[in-house]
This record gives sequence, structure tokens and C-alpha cells, in this order.
Amino acid sequence: MYKQLLFISIITLNSLFVSSQNEVKPTNAFDFLSKYQNVRDISISKNHNEVYFTIQSNDEQVSKIAFVTKKNKKWSKPKLVSFSSAHRDIEPFLSDDGLRLYFSSNRPLHDSISKSKDYDIWYVERKSIKDNWSKAINIGAPINSEKDEFYPSVSINKNLYFTVENSKTIGKEDIFVSKWQDNTYSEPENLGTNVNSDGYEFNAFISPNEDFLIYSCYKRDDGFGSGDLYISYRNESGNWEKAKNLGNEINSPALDYCPFYDSQNKMLYFTSKKNIKSSNVLFNTIEEFEEEITKTENGNSRIYKYNIQL
Repeated sequence: MYKQLLFISIITLNSLFVSSQNEVKPTNAFDFLSKYQNVRDISISKNHNEVYFTIQSNDEQVSKIAFVTKKNKKWSKPKLVSFSSAHRDIEPFLSDDGLRLYFSSNRPLHDSISKSKDYDIWYVERKSIKDNWSKAINIGAPINSEKDEFYPSVSINKNLYFTVENSKTIGKEDIFVSKWQDNTYSEPENLGTNVNSDGYEFNAFISPNEDFLIYSCYKRDDGFGSGDLYISYRNESGNWEKAKNLGNEINSPALDYCPFYDSQNKMLYFTSKKNIKSSNVLFNTIEEFEEEITKTENGNSRIYKYNIQL
């Protein structure tokens, strides 16, 4: 009986994503991100020598994709990507082999057009990781439409998961998948009610082998306030299980979103607008006050990391 109860307890702990190794709270993802007040969505290469991320203005109206590279165990200074546009470029995602980078953008289809359009999924590619990126290529139909498409995430077999609002959505925004079949993408499929709801689901990260999906849900009944990160596992039948909240060690009363999971290092990266306020505090100097209002957990969009076995 004791062994049975112990086994049940272990299952319960795993289902709540609680581990004796996870007694610390999420920390700053990378030092080179600390100078940016608004930074979101991150993608890390499999060899851990490249990091792509989005930097935003304070009002989030300007969004650009930047990157760093590692050489001799040191990170380079951030640079804008070569395919940057005059429009909002967001949500980079590197393929498993590092030869294609997907992203979302409201850039027009042609350089001769200056007006922004709806958000589409785009990509760039290169022949090797030492080569330069190509010009941006619109991934086209059936993935892109007259509606917005966001947050591309691609498995090893090239199936593409993304956020969209269209006639097939259950709620406001849902997670869809377009499968790579016969060297082309199939008509996108809604992932169903175990993943989606009549509310907002967005920013989905698919694991390389498609065994789990991490994504944001907005103001669900079991949430902690705003957008929370949830996880859905794929069972042996190939169906998605009912999504579970990742817990309050990760989620906060503020918006938590844009997940990326490094399976080699068991590290979850995510963006949060959480804020630890110091109310009714007397500051003795302007320096103390500046340090307080510019700290990481100040309500701006920041990227955190958290060690967790999924």
C-alpha cells in the first residue's frame, strides 16, 4: 500500500511539474539581453552557438529580429539579421539542422510596396551554418492566408505548428499544424479541444519529435491571472492529451508566453511581463530608485530560463 501511494505521489508531482531540483525561480536567460527593456521570443541553435531573438520598442510598435553567435565560449555583440525589414519582424525559429529560420512578419509581399500587410509566416535559408541567409521567402498557401499567422515552430519531420484565427478556429486564436507531405505543406489542421478552447491559445513550441507542445492560454479558469504556459503531451495513439498548466514557479499573474525548450539541457526559455513591485519604499538616492525601476522583473517583456524535465 505504501509503495502504491508513493507511486501515485510521484505521478502527481510529475503532473504538477514539481521537482526537488526546481527549488529556484526562473532567472535571466542571457546577460546580453539585460540591456533591452522589451525583448521577446527566442530560438537557440542545436549546437548552442547561435541565438535569435526579437527586440521591441517600449510601445512594441517596432520589432526587429537580432542574433548573437558564440566563438571561443564568448558571445558576440547583438546584430540585426540581414533580412531585417522596415516592418515588424518577430518570432524566429531555427530548424533542427540550422539551415532554415522561420519567422512572422507584416512586411509586404514585394519590396516595391511600403504599406504593411497582415502577418504571414516567412523563412530564410542557407546552404551551411557558415553561409549567409537568403532573402526572406513567404511560405505561401495553404499556411498563409488573408488572416494573421504567428509563431512558427517546426518539428524534425518539418511539420509546422503556428497560431492563426480563421473559420476553423474554436475560439479567438488557435494552434494549428500543417504537415509536410510529398514535399509540400498540407491544409492546416486545428489541434482540437484538448489543446484549443473558446478563448485565446497562441505561441506554441513543438518538441523536435512532436511528443509535447508548450503554448500560452489566456485567462483560463486554472490560470494565475493573464496568459499562462501550458503543456500537452501526445499519447501513443497520436492524439493530444488535455493540456496542463505548467505551475506558478513558471507562470505569474502577468503575461507569460513565447516558450522555447532546449531538450539537451532540459531548459525552458520563455517571455514574461511579470513585475515584483516595491511599493511604499523610501529611496535614499536616485541611484537606488533607478536600480529598482530598471531591474529585470519590472513589468517589461523579458526572457527567462528555468530548468525543468518535460
